[in-house]
Amino acid sequence: MRDKKVDYTKLNEVISLSKKILKIMYIMLIIAVIYIAIITLEESKIMVFVLSILKVLLPAFIGFFIAWLFDPFVRWLQRKGIRRWIGTLITYILFIGVLAVIIGAIVPVISEQINDLVNSLPTVFDKVEVWINDVFYKLDKIEAFDASSAKDSLFSQLELFSNNLINSLPSIAVNVVKSVFSGLGTFLIGLIIGFFLLVSFNEKGTMISFLPKKIRKSTGELLDEVDDSLRSVVTGTIIDCTGIFLITSFGLWLVGLRSPLLFGLFCGITNIIPYAGPYIGGAPAVIVGFSMSPTIGILTLIVIAVIQGIEGNILQPMIMSKATKIHPVTIIIGLLIFGHFWGIIGMIVATPIIMAVKTIFIFYNERYEFIKQ
Repeated sequence: MRDKKVDYTKLNEVISLSKKILKIMYIMLIIAVIYIAIITLEESKIMVFVLSILKVLLPAFIGFFIAWLFDPFVRWLQRKGIRRWIGTLITYILFIGVLAVIIGAIVPVISEQINDLVNSLPTVFDKVEVWINDVFYKLDKIEAFDASSAKDSLFSQLELFSNNLINSLPSIAVNVVKSVFSGLGTFLIGLIIGFFLLVSFNEKGTMISFLPKKIRKSTGELLDEVDDSLRSVVTGTIIDCTGIFLITSFGLWLVGLRSPLLFGLFCGITNIIPYAGPYIGGAPAVIVGFSMSPTIGILTLIVIAVIQGIEGNILQPMIMSKATKIHPVTIIIGLLIFGHFWGIIGMIVATPIIMAVKTIFIFYNERYEFIKQ
């Protein structure tokens, strides 16, 4: 038999394709295991117990986050010759001072704009009713379409919704006040815990010293990498959301939308949620804009679309690209899974958790080559 010549080019292509398929299967397996673990925790009610414990420990988490966030600045003060507890005190004075100035400047304006918006709601509802009547008047000209009954059904649902909303307003107001005071109390306790944690936050070696000597070095390196990646994500998110708040408020003020600062703040907060956040934040502003006039509605829609286009194509890549380096599909899958089980909170923490898991996986993959590059 004559020896057949091996086509190394095709062989390399097959090997490369096989590696990609194995990599995809490995990732899908990890996702499946995580999903099954979450469902198991949900069905066994263990997650309810864990969440109740986490709720009790929320001030500790807030304090840890504050200490973790301000630790680099306190370290910088230490390098300037300032003792750590004095640097912590300076940091807290600056933080509380800036927080007080921001609250003092924004809260009265936001409160005034909320009152204006609430007072204008009857007019908004009237304009929406006129607009709906106009739409159904045009639909009534279409044959084989019972516009009258559809309109009556829609208005009955809207009336039922408005009545339920009016009846539940007192309880909603009481619950909001309770939540605000409870949140403030939790935050204040978290501030106190954060102060004491920040004083001794640089003692990472104390935790690692409890581990076996063989893994202390690698664990310290892993914690440093996770810390750097999460810090980049959090810092980038804060800068990004602050920029969106300022730009959106200014843009909505220019087009004449009612309560521009309120809607700008809402857009900035919801921008924490990747991809879905901009649409959640922009929808109420567009609805109120169209209720004022078609021109303001169209201009509001243009402002939201332009700002989100700039944010998605310029600001976010510039601020977050070095921080996350996560494929959009991975983030969307994470948002769907975390949002399904834990709602908005889950969607907010999805990206940092995915980033931490990715950092840990890459760290160990470089050492043990689970997936060969």
